[in-house]
Amino acid sequence: MKLVRRRLTLIAALTFSAGLLVAHPVLAAGKQTLTGEVGDAMCGKKHMEGTAADCTRTCVTHGSKYALVVGDKIYTLETTDKAVLATLDQQAGKNATVTGTVSGDSVAVSTAVAAK
Repeated sequence: MKLVRRRLTLIAALTFSAGLLVAHPVLAAGKQTLTGEVGDAMCGKKHMEGTAADCTRTCVTHGSKYALVVGDKIYTLETTDKAVLATLDQQAGKNATVTGTVSGDSVAVSTAVAAK
């Protein structure tokens, strides 16, 4: 009886540990910090008019969302925070560091600062 109980306890402990290992990347995918160039979702890496900053501001004024270009990946930036939006506007065409929850190609931004 003791042997069966020990085996069941060991199996439960191993199952729990394996569950933590599998769940850890999902939990870690919560808030992330990304650094890249602030652009807009419509143009991405290829701006249509003027400088990158001018084009980004024009596209955002016409309904596009801010985006962050990180290497070959383009993340659409989701936020209604006026301070974050002001920082993104100031950093249009420049590098910024944003922190937020990444979901596919979108980031729910909680903070944005000029990249160092």
